[in-house]
Amino acid sequence: MSEEVVVAEEYEREPVPKKALKGWKSFLGMYAGEHAAGTEFVIGPLFLTTGVSAFDLLAGLFVGNLMAVLSWRFLTAEIGVKNRLTLYFQLEKICGKNLVKFYNIANGILFCFLAGSMLTVSATAVGIPFDMDMPKLTDVMPNGITWIIIVVVLGAITTLIAAKGYAMVSKAANWMSPIIIVGFVAAAIVAMGQLEIHSFSDFWNIWGEGKEPFPGQIKYTFWHVAIWSWFANAAMHVGMSDLSVFRYAKSAKSGWTTAAGMYVGHYIAWIAAALLYAVYLKTPEAINFLANGEAPSVAPGPLAYNAIGAFGVLVVLLAGWTTANPTIYRAGLAFQTLFPKMKSSGATIIAGVIATAAGIFPAFAMQLLDFVAVYGFILAPVGAIIVFDQYFSSKFDVSSNYAEKNKLNLNWAVLLAWALSVCGFYFYAKTNGVFLSFLTLPAWISCGVLFLVFSKIMQKKTS
Repeated sequence: MSEEVVVAEEYEREPVPKKALKGWKSFLGMYAGEHAAGTEFVIGPLFLTTGVSAFDLLAGLFVGNLMAVLSWRFLTAEIGVKNRLTLYFQLEKICGKNLVKFYNIANGILFCFLAGSMLTVSATAVGIPFDMDMPKLTDVMPNGITWIIIVVVLGAITTLIAAKGYAMVSKAANWMSPIIIVGFVAAAIVAMGQLEIHSFSDFWNIWGEGKEPFPGQIKYTFWHVAIWSWFANAAMHVGMSDLSVFRYAKSAKSGWTTAAGMYVGHYIAWIAAALLYAVYLKTPEAINFLANGEAPSVAPGPLAYNAIGAFGVLVVLLAGWTTANPTIYRAGLAFQTLFPKMKSSGATIIAGVIATAAGIFPAFAMQLLDFVAVYGFILAPVGAIIVFDQYFSSKFDVSSNYAEKNKLNLNWAVLLAWALSVCGFYFYAKTNGVFLSFLTLPAWISCGVLFLVFSKIMQKKTS
């Protein structure tokens, strides 16, 4: 999993010119690296805690990641290449400046929570020499002063680096990504040896026909895995955040390069991390937890250390860093839109403080499957506004880019469509016990349709 990659800070309010366009190779390396990151160390093990079967996991991940690639290719990349605008400028044309600021608040806060979960991941590696108690799967509050100090120190270092600007952060992340990928593969090989996997059937039996979920978790089926993995990056593809990336593509075919991220990071890396957790589940400590009706901890640091020693600790640290750093930076950019006179470094520090505070509470990392579902569910419908405005406005006799043409700071048709779709389907999920990711697509479609309906009504009144 990853966040929107800021390719350049140029052409923010104009289409990218032909001279600045990039070939598909530029996107291949970026997506391969960005999606083998700290989140993968948590998501992989969490799939084991849901009691999913081997078929449901392997087939579900294949289908879900394929749908994500198709979403990037035929929605995000197509619109990105056609208009060559950032998400924010595209939204401003449709929604107005004030609504974009509101979107940025939501985006920035969610970025901070994601970055905080990565500080939690890194803290599990740093805490090993201190013999620190690792957070359990059901933990919400910090479990000691050592944990708090480590997270605060990591947060301060990460924030200060992010505040120095994205260029250095991006270069370091690209340099570290191959090391992280090698670490995932090496850890998986070692884990398979520890699990005595000598054939595909041995590998299959790690999950087998599935088991009962751990305490506090729900049972995952094929559909849970497929839909969740499709929308794990919903904000980026159907939510259109990666318009800011693909506006630089020479061709929409560059959207196919996202497959490198989905099948290296969101397939191989998730399964590799799950194997590390499978090793831990055979230890006396984990068996004792389960015997007492408790969920064993999902602590990436000790899991990787058990497999490949100090190199594993380094990989976990780098993986957490390469996710937290750019995420804090992007949250800072989102907050800066609220205070244009504030320097980006100041806004980044504010984001870092929020992320550090979030990282102290392990619930964001331990419940990452749920958080990612909420994150995509809230932000994805905004992308429907862009898609429906692009492809259906003329068919419904609705003016495209309405806010820009009429000098509106807030397009109420957009706000109402977004709010009603998100609040309505979220309420339905909570009151009926429906898996939230199952409702991301209905909320997305609902938002687009309501946007057209409200636009038709409101534009007729003002004409």
